[in-house]
Amino acid sequence: MQDSIDDLVKRMLSGEKAALSCLISLVEEGSLDEPKVLDKLSSHLGGAYRIGITGSAGSGKSTLIDSLTAVMRTKGLRVGIIAVDPSSSISGGAFLGDRLRMKQHYLNDGVFIRSMATRGNHGGLSRAVPTTLDLLDAFGEDIIIVETVGAGQTQVDINAVADVIVLVLTPESGDSIQFMKAGLAEIADVIVVNKADLGGVERIVAAFNGLLTISPEKTRQSIIVCQAVNNKGIEELYQELIKRWEDRNRRRSAGWRKSKEGD
Repeated sequence: MQDSIDDLVKRMLSGEKAALSCLISLVEEGSLDEPKVLDKLSSHLGGAYRIGITGSAGSGKSTLIDSLTAVMRTKGLRVGIIAVDPSSSISGGAFLGDRLRMKQHYLNDGVFIRSMATRGNHGGLSRAVPTTLDLLDAFGEDIIIVETVGAGQTQVDINAVADVIVLVLTPESGDSIQFMKAGLAEIADVIVVNKADLGGVERIVAAFNGLLTISPEKTRQSIIVCQAVNNKGIEELYQELIKRWEDRNRRRSAGWRKSKEGD
């Protein structure tokens, strides 16, 4: 068995998507020695930018990701997408299957999409997500997007695995004060008000502008107004995410230099 795993890892590192898919399936099944495999991949990790996208059902997360991925591909970036969906009560697999909603990218060589069921996990993610992120990183993706199953006060697992968190709301999201009290609004780096064609955008943006926070670990939260279905605001969102990626890399580089100076 170990010989076949080693072969899968070798093939994945050479760029074979089928091998990557097999390894992810083994992670989901719980039949992969994850620490041993990740140890083999350690020298290939750290290059990918990990973006978490969360928000309530109906906020347009999948449409936003679809449009954002199209922009990223025009920039020559390779994109991995993990779409976490509720589990089917019959098969236990992903119920909604976001690959169907992102079909324009399904056959794109520069995009890898994987739908993943929560399988009873209540943190908004599947248990297999952290290792799958590392596999996609080692595979050579530039950007990895994780779409959570939904938004809720306890669904903050995304904070542990993403470099940046995007919270997607709509003008109909309700009392913004309640969102700021929720854990997701507190950990979000970028707040997207999607479906800007609906009324009430100014009200929710004004409310959030008065409540944006700065923590010691994060730069100031940003608000982007989008209409993802018509690709409005998507380039602005992309530029904001890239700016944060570059800022993160500068901080990492500065931290590395400081640690070397202290040796």
